Amino acid sequence: MKKIICKVEYDTEASELIRKKAFGEFGDPKGYEESLYKTQDGKFFLYVNGGEESPYKEEGIKRMAAAKAEEWLKA
Repeated sequence: MKKIICKVEYDTEASELIRKKAFGEFGDPKGYEESLYKTQDGKFFLYVNGGEESPYKEEGIKRMAAAKAEEWLKA
């Protein structure tokens, strides 16, 4: 998935996957996934996707500061 945020392109195919977290079972309407990526420029972002009743009803990309990425990894 590609998305441009504030004139910066975030692309899951061209970035390094750091870690993926899954919440719930496959097919669970409340289940979702969060995947942390790092771009070649060193920027972090989350690729998110989930069921109809999850926090992420549609797939998307959310940029993330390095400090927040560290917190996410520790959680």
